[in-house]
Amino acid sequence: MRPAPAPDRLTFRIFLRYVISAGVGLTVTVASYAGGLPDFTVLVEKNSPAVVNISTTIEGAAHAKKHDRASRDDPPAQDGPEGNPLNDFFRKYLEEQEPEGGEESRPRSSLGSGFIIGADGYVISNYHVVKGANEVMVRLSDRRELKAKVVGMDARSDIAVLKIETRQKLPTLRLGNSSKLKVGEWVLAIGSPFGFDHSVTAGIVSAKGRSLPNENYVPFIQTDAAINPGNSGGPLFNLDGEVIGVNSQIFSRTGGFMGLSFAIPIDVVVNVYRQIREKGEVSRGWLGVLIQDVTPELSESFQMTGPHGALVSKVLAGSPAEHAGVETGDVIVKFNGESIANSADLPPLVGQIKANEKIPMQILRQGKPRDFSITIGALPAEDQVAVAEKNPQEAPHQRIPRLQISVRELTSAEREETGLAGPGVLAEEVGAGPAADAGLQPQDIILQLNFKEVGSVSMLEKLTESLTQGTKVPLLINRQGRPLFMAIAVSK
Repeated sequence: MRPAPAPDRLTFRIFLRYVISAGVGLTVTVASYAGGLPDFTVLVEKNSPAVVNISTTIEGAAHAKKHDRASRDDPPAQDGPEGNPLNDFFRKYLEEQEPEGGEESRPRSSLGSGFIIGADGYVISNYHVVKGANEVMVRLSDRRELKAKVVGMDARSDIAVLKIETRQKLPTLRLGNSSKLKVGEWVLAIGSPFGFDHSVTAGIVSAKGRSLPNENYVPFIQTDAAINPGNSGGPLFNLDGEVIGVNSQIFSRTGGFMGLSFAIPIDVVVNVYRQIREKGEVSRGWLGVLIQDVTPELSESFQMTGPHGALVSKVLAGSPAEHAGVETGDVIVKFNGESIANSADLPPLVGQIKANEKIPMQILRQGKPRDFSITIGALPAEDQVAVAEKNPQEAPHQRIPRLQISVRELTSAEREETGLAGPGVLAEEVGAGPAADAGLQPQDIILQLNFKEVGSVSMLEKLTESLTQGTKVPLLINRQGRPLFMAIAVSK
């Protein structure tokens, strides 16, 4: 008897489709799909014992409301969308954390996460988790609860170092290298969201080097691993089981996870941890400049080949930058051998340099490169410039037709309030035209035009008249105490 002929490819495809639709191939399909995804079980079993739950007690409601970074990752339940079925759960959870008693006098408890970094009892968590706490308790995976001492805290990096005492050997975590982390790499978080100990969530690295508002010294790791209130201070792992970040905050419109989580790179954490252990405080390098991004329009006005670097909008008096010869309008393109793509790249690089260390730096000045050797200073305790609100007085103003603005001289009172001792004129009105297109607003103080200082209204008019029509030039202003460059193309 002759053997049956082998089925051709089309016949086999029809047969396979029939088998899968009938459910016969379901197990094979799921198994092959699961085989392409990482298995986190071993990682979790090995590392969970070193992840801890942190609870704090704060005396007084006034402090408690500010605790655990409520404005970031611990919003009140009513902030959720109306009708959300989880609102009742959130409200119930929050009510359970508050003991009964007087609103102002009763102690408040809140929860966070952390991990053991040293077998001698050192624990890492977030600054905002333990800030203002009268008592800090660490609960281990075996349910032991130990009172912790706050060894040191650093608000700028949002890191706190705690110490617990026990005679038993403590499990620890291996630390990785966050600089080797790649976008798209799998990551895993372990923490205590809403008090649910040792909850595990996974995702990928969405981006690196993220700069967040008011967070200048941390190049955050962005992930889509689910992070919620209570995860703060917990570790973020790579697939090798190494800690590559500390979960810190989320961005959310609902108060819950929306796919945007941010972790402090472990390289930053280790630097802070070592300084706190050795000196009890954290010091950072200081350059002494205010910077902004270079837009395509600004790059054209600065005669650059493209937008990159950190544009210096102000050099602070007595700063290392001033001593080195850095000027307003310079664009920092390299620092200590590292290229600066965006202005946010510069502060973390400067911050990790020790004071009095000499560092090479390259700038562009009106499109031409210049090299500097700059001695880094120590970052002052308060690096923000305090500016009083202006109360302008009536004064004669003059129209500048080519800019479509009206300007006037600054009064002595305004100069004193803004701390402006040098040149500058006040923009009273900004009509439709080149200045408005560039972004100038009423009450902005014009400091420079095309790198020339504007000492008076008449000087601004002369500088404006001398510009070539349609050419983009840099305009430096002071807006509510902060210098800002913009590119302006002057019309007829």
